[in-house]
Amino acid sequence: MDDLDHFDVALLNELQRDNRQTSEALAAAVGLSPTACQRRIKRLREAGTIRADVAVLDPAKVGRRATFIVQVDLARGRADIIDGFKRDMQKIPEVQQCYYVTGESDFIVIIVAEDIAHYEALTRRIFFDNPDIRKFHTQVVMDSVKLGLTVPL
Repeated sequence: MDDLDHFDVALLNELQRDNRQTSEALAAAVGLSPTACQRRIKRLREAGTIRADVAVLDPAKVGRRATFIVQVDLARGRADIIDGFKRDMQKIPEVQQCYYVTGESDFIVIIVAEDIAHYEALTRRIFFDNPDIRKFHTQVVMDSVKLGLTVPL
């Protein structure tokens, strides 16, 4: 955050709240001209500070009513196996998040599925069929209390 001034921070906070605001609305919120806001946003995108502009969907309204938190232990901790698992997770649409972590597990994976049967089919394909996975442990999400996509600035 060293390169960000208070205008950048204000713009990023506004965009995280609602990235469909007009340049005029952003300008009024942060105290800059619309053109200055557009220039700054362009720079923040080019620098990779803003990774993407996306629509955040309600999984239940698109048929993904079940969320699972999966702890995955790999059989061996070799770099090629770790990198292969990372690549595999990036290819699977149902995998919403994947974290390489310290502690008892090697990875924490967040998966959305239609239901338990869909998740079981996924586990067969993703985990059981992978000889590099020693074990995995699943927790079923009962209620999504908070799902944050904003980064505090």
